[in-house]
Amino acid sequence: MNTATEANFDGLVGPTHNYSGLSFGNVASLNNSARPSNPKAAAKQGLVKMKALADLGFVQGVLAPHERPHIPTLRRLGFSGTDADILEQAAKQAPKLLAAVSSASCMWTANAATVSPSGDTSDNRVHFTPANLVNKFHRSIEHETTGAILQATFKDDKHFAHHPALPSVDHFGDEGAANHTRFCHGYSEQGIEFFVYGMEAFNNSAPKPAKFPARHTLEASQAVARRHGLSADQVVYAQQNPDVIDAGVFHNDVIAVGNRNAHFYHQEAFLDTAKMKQDLLTAWGDRASKFHLIEVPSDAVSVQDCIQSYLFNSQLLSRGDDDMVLVVPGECESNPAVWAYLNSLVAGQSPINEIKVFDLKQSMSNGGGPACLRLRIALTQAEQQAINPSTLMNDVLFERLNNWVEKHYRDQLHEKDLADPQLLIESRSALDELTQIMNLGSVYEFQR
Repeated sequence: MNTATEANFDGLVGPTHNYSGLSFGNVASLNNSARPSNPKAAAKQGLVKMKALADLGFVQGVLAPHERPHIPTLRRLGFSGTDADILEQAAKQAPKLLAAVSSASCMWTANAATVSPSGDTSDNRVHFTPANLVNKFHRSIEHETTGAILQATFKDDKHFAHHPALPSVDHFGDEGAANHTRFCHGYSEQGIEFFVYGMEAFNNSAPKPAKFPARHTLEASQAVARRHGLSADQVVYAQQNPDVIDAGVFHNDVIAVGNRNAHFYHQEAFLDTAKMKQDLLTAWGDRASKFHLIEVPSDAVSVQDCIQSYLFNSQLLSRGDDDMVLVVPGECESNPAVWAYLNSLVAGQSPINEIKVFDLKQSMSNGGGPACLRLRIALTQAEQQAINPSTLMNDVLFERLNNWVEKHYRDQLHEKDLADPQLLIESRSALDELTQIMNLGSVYEFQR
């Protein structure tokens, strides 16, 4: 059998990383709005995590940031003249719109797409569907460029199938892999694709949150499963608890994380926990390895502790059979309840045997932890060989990207700076150079 491994592709933080409080329902994003950001530090923090995981032997890739501010969107919305004219008009007439088209939110590649490995799909190719992210305007403009970058990274249509995003309407609201997990005995074997949704779009009587939006629909997940050619008996759907969405858990990956034969989740994560467990165990069947359901009780870690620390917005990585490491942000270490729980977890009988802590303050302040920053893709050896090699992290790429960040990024950015025409020039110059470093071709509209 062709062996496979799981690759993590992290989003490289873009030059316009800023705190504009654009994400209603994301507590960290709202709480830090209007603070100055440090794009240079943010990009380097992300690179350090990528390099550390590559050094540990994990396959680690990089996904390029998008062009921001996104002038083509502003032109479509009626602003005209030179690029500098457009920035000036937008800053005066619609400053929040300018902030939205300047967001570096594509760094959170857990929302880039849903990926189904070749072991699960009917044509035995890896399938990608970019998320439409329709619930947030600043993210809804991402999917075309995301699709272009994914196609430049995974080029070979013998191995990879690329789909357009689902229709950009709330009924098919799709937040990508932030609400999708794959369980498997081994990465090359057929797995269970676990889709979590916030609401049913075509069923008005079904439960849904009252305060914050349910960004992802059951109908979107079903469409992706059909499109990717997944076997019905290997797909499980579960609804996120509407109460935790209203508490600020905007994606499932803020309250649960899974990998191979382990599902690590909070007691209050799902609307019907008993059904979720039964459905997963039924789909798992009598595979060789035990399926681990690791449920964190509310009396040990509260939902608010989960949100504050991003305990579950962590990376659960396999080093071998029943041997996993959990990559968490530094905020977990500084939360007494969370840190006490993690120490007891490692000392116990679960497959999670080690905790690794990373400083990701710049990303965390905008509402994204380690899991937000990566897109997981299970790949056979032949598929790994077909990846654009210039996107894979190693000593050379790490040094080149660090030097690139040092050359092009600012170390402080206020919201008012987004109107500076020089920032647009700097960003485009940086991205033009980056496409050469990563051999991406002309993926940006300004290059065509």
